[in-house]
This record gives sequence, C-alpha cells and structure tokens, in this order.
Amino acid sequence: MSVRPLLNVPREVRAGEAFEVRILIQHPMETGFRRDAVGRPVARDIINRFDCSVDGEAVFSATLHPAISANPYLVFSVRLARSGTMLLRWVDDQGAEGRESIAIAVTG
Repeated sequence: MSVRPLLNVPREVRAGEAFEVRILIQHPMETGFRRDAVGRPVARDIINRFDCSVDGEAVFSATLHPAISANPYLVFSVRLARSGTMLLRWVDDQGAEGRESIAIAVTG
C-alpha cells in the first residue's frame, strides 16, 4: 500500500498515563457484495487485520469485517511504561501490507 496513513500519536507521554492513537488508512474496503456495470461481482478487498505493537509487544489488535467503511478510522488508547518504537501494521485480502512506525518517549 503506497499511500501513507494519517496518524496522530503524541511523541512524548507520561509513564502509565493513557494516550490516544488515531489512524486514518486510505483503502477502498470493497465488501464483495457489489456488482460491476456488467453484473459481475466485484472481488472483496478489505483490510482484515490491524495490529499495533511497541518494541515487539502487542498493545492493540483488531480483525476488521466488510461492514467497515472505506478509509477506516481507528482510535484506541495505550499506556506505556517505557520509551519505544510503535509499529502499526495492517493487511488486506489481497495480501498488501501497510506499515507505519513512530518513536514515543516516555517521561516521569
């Protein structure tokens, strides 16, 4: 997936304090229920898996289904005890994978 997502994550957080991660992923999320102009079914192509980890430790994951709209917008909370690199990863039905990472500093 070549389009970078819109990502909103604070670069610095306080230890043990919850903060929000917001991500908007540009993807058509084709359900597989529509038909083209000739009447053939349009192949399903949705982001089916989203994972977030910090230094290899999972902090959030989701399985997405066809009811999710195009360009999915995900918001979730995370608490960190130490600084690290957050990796956000998603995979669609065609096997295309998107990744984004950001370093987060934990203070106090």
